[in-house]
Amino acid sequence: MKHIAHIFLALTLMLSVSGVAQSQTIRNENYSTIGRIDNDGTVRDSNNSTIGRINSNGDIRDRNNHFLGKIGSNGEIRNSNNSLLGKVENNGTVRNSNNSALGSVSSDGVVRDSNYHVIGYAKGVPMTYVAVYFFFNMF
Repeated sequence: MKHIAHIFLALTLMLSVSGVAQSQTIRNENYSTIGRIDNDGTVRDSNNSTIGRINSNGDIRDRNNHFLGKIGSNGEIRNSNNSLLGKVENNGTVRNSNNSALGSVSSDGVVRDSNYHVIGYAKGVPMTYVAVYFFFNMF
């Protein structure tokens, strides 16, 4: 029995070290949970209710599976009419369609507005997902 407990503990540690998790938490500036993004792209609110989904191909959909927009491989974010809403640059700067900076997402998940004020935290969440959530209000 002790051997089985050691195996279970080892597997648990392997999963946590390898980055496998059920969801990544999205927090506001006060560090309160405001949402989660599951590994499968399901977006949940603070009550754990599904509010949307980001598919592996970049499609952004609401809770009823209606198409809201798309995240391109180049960081561009477009609405359902394929109009450019903005872009997330490689350095984490988020820009609107007029190329004006809306804010940024740092590699450690800190989200800042254009005045460099912290507006949230999303450690482990892809930068484009964070931009869709915080800057383009798709959820």
